[in-house]
Amino acid sequence: MADTAQYDLVVIGTGPGGYVGAIRAAQLGMKTAVIERNRLGGVCLNWGCIPSKALLHNAELYSEAVNHGDQWGINFKGVSIDWDKIIGRSRGVADKLNKGVGYLMKKNNIDLIEGHAKITSGASGDAPCVIEVSKADDDYYHGTGSEVVATVTAKKIMIATGAAPKELPFAPFNGTTIVGSHDAMTLPKQPKKMVVIGSGAIGMEFAYFYNAMGTDVTVVEMVDRILPVEDQDVSVAALKAFKKQGITFHIGSKTTAVEPRDGGATVTIVDAGDDAKAQQLDADVVLVGIGVGGRFDGLFDDGLGLEIDRGHIKVDYHCESPTYETNVPGVYAIGDVIGPPWLAHVSSEEAVTCVERMAGEHTLGVDYDAIPGCTYTSPQIASIGMTEAKAKEAGIDYDTGTFPMSALGKAIAVGQTEGFVKIITAKPYGEILGAHIIGKDASELIHEFSLAIRLEATAEDIISTMHAHPTMAESIHESALGTENRIINA
Repeated sequence: MADTAQYDLVVIGTGPGGYVGAIRAAQLGMKTAVIERNRLGGVCLNWGCIPSKALLHNAELYSEAVNHGDQWGINFKGVSIDWDKIIGRSRGVADKLNKGVGYLMKKNNIDLIEGHAKITSGASGDAPCVIEVSKADDDYYHGTGSEVVATVTAKKIMIATGAAPKELPFAPFNGTTIVGSHDAMTLPKQPKKMVVIGSGAIGMEFAYFYNAMGTDVTVVEMVDRILPVEDQDVSVAALKAFKKQGITFHIGSKTTAVEPRDGGATVTIVDAGDDAKAQQLDADVVLVGIGVGGRFDGLFDDGLGLEIDRGHIKVDYHCESPTYETNVPGVYAIGDVIGPPWLAHVSSEEAVTCVERMAGEHTLGVDYDAIPGCTYTSPQIASIGMTEAKAKEAGIDYDTGTFPMSALGKAIAVGQTEGFVKIITAKPYGEILGAHIIGKDASELIHEFSLAIRLEATAEDIISTMHAHPTMAESIHESALGTENRIINA
């Protein structure tokens, strides 16, 4: 590669925001390059969304065989776990997708520049943005670089560097006994006991996986319910389901210390309302799942003047028609690095919107009121739009409709009767404000509501839409009927 190369757009990071944005830019005729310091695909494809679903599928299969095989008339004998194969398959899935992104870069004539990117200047007049590329060190989340190997110029830069797991200030990750989601993907052996700190989507997915595989799992949550961003009814149902599976919970409990010891760690927790009520929990592994923060170590010096807001790069994405430009001319940012909701699909949509608006293309943009969120445990959990509490807080006059999976023919047939579909609509016309699902295939079912909210559909629109029988999707039809007090099958 030459010492200096000029592009229309350089994308820093190749996760689901970066590589998707780069492809869209190339489709629009921009000369495009991506800079990647590690593996193509970012955290999502390599250490997050995709390989974790491979692990969760293993857990579901194993749990079904061990706990429910007899009810299907299938007798499993000598069912056992090959931990290395379980982890190995997950890594193989990640490798396949990593290669797939590489293929897409070549297919779309996007240059791949390997190394650590540092933005040294934004655009000024006719002068382009300037990026130094150096040899990347081995620190995956907080690494920088040394020895500049190339200088790249671009009319515009899109930062898509993602986020890094947050650590407890008194308990940094050590990769063995105190870990984040990254190391939890590849533990060399299955722990006998695990404490998971945090009960959001990441914490609960790992809690479900390890518990289903036979680990004794305890979850510690500081607030008064698990999955705190979900609708209250979903949190209650999820807690009941996971307790039934054998997971232990300490809700309303604050972690005050994590002390490494030989072969494990000891977690000290106190009652969130009374510090005098303390107890200690021993574990082979402590998994910290308390959220993420923007990832931009070594990406720029203070002299660049790039604005940071609460640990994330500041852009205009709360405006009516955001461009995702930072305060530095020519420098844009999308995805987890700019803040919540820290979802891969949001990153992709922001990237496409950002690039299309750079190019002057018409785009509807991202509807931040219609973002589906999913937790891939069993039962699955998915939601979109307002919770009932948010609707009440906003002073909206609303109706709800809730249909239990236990009354659904398909759910009964496949032995997956936990959960429900809950829909929230505005009076008097029935516009859909939010939907909340816990149960089989929730992560697939939620998208009917995604489209409905995007199109400003009403409960009546769903009611008048024929749903095939028998399907899990009939639960959506029934929940819509519920907003008018005319459910058929419950």
